[in-house]
Amino acid sequence: MIVEETFYRPPELSREPRTLPAETYNLAHLLLKRAAAGCLFVPIRGMQFLAVVDGEEFIFVDREGKRMIELAWQRFAPQARQSLDQPVSYEAVYYSPAGAELMRRIQGEFHKALHDLGQKSVHGGQARVIRLNGKSR
Repeated sequence: MIVEETFYRPPELSREPRTLPAETYNLAHLLLKRAAAGCLFVPIRGMQFLAVVDGEEFIFVDREGKRMIELAWQRFAPQARQSLDQPVSYEAVYYSPAGAELMRRIQGEFHKALHDLGQKSVHGGQARVIRLNGKSR
């Protein structure tokens, strides 16, 4: 089943450098490769969030909200690591005042959700992100 969703990107509030454990990064990309349409939807049930993974970024949307992106992880630099078991640097971009609080839990919960998804069949689809100024990414 192919699903198409549209998400909206509000103005950026802030960003900060972070690192993602290698196990999480590698698992996300392994599952992404298995997704037929080049986009992976990851329900994070413990937080009622949906992660959308593509080749460039991971976005996080409140599943009860109106498809507004609250947090995005961008500018991954896997090429900077010396081995596949080293963490991957990236930038966390906050689009909501609650983004910093969300960041405190989401990395661990995202890994659990990826692991759970890996145990099941992978659901892929197409996602389109629209900036609030009307331009698509």
